[in-house]
Amino acid sequence: MAGMEMISADRLDEYVNRADCLLIDLRDRGEYEAGHIKNAVSMPFDDLLAHVCLPKNRLLVLYCDRGSMSMAQGKKLAAHGYRVVSVVGGMHAYRGKYLVK
Repeated sequence: MAGMEMISADRLDEYVNRADCLLIDLRDRGEYEAGHIKNAVSMPFDDLLAHVCLPKNRLLVLYCDRGSMSMAQGKKLAAHGYRVVSVVGGMHAYRGKYLVK
């Protein structure tokens, strides 16, 4: 079932190693390379909707710097039939154990 759920950054670790999830970092590539969540792919905000081949059978977990970009893109993707989780507060709020630098 398509739709969007909002989660707090402290719950992000629950999704990192799940095979049914695709973690997507919406920040620019420089920010991604400076530090990102384990298993996340870099897909900057402006590029995301160009990727029409995103898997609909996986839960898309979106995060950005503070959460506003992930919420905006999450709404668009949910409207296109994707299941989406948007991380409130983004990397700014993340204090989990899966930070890759």
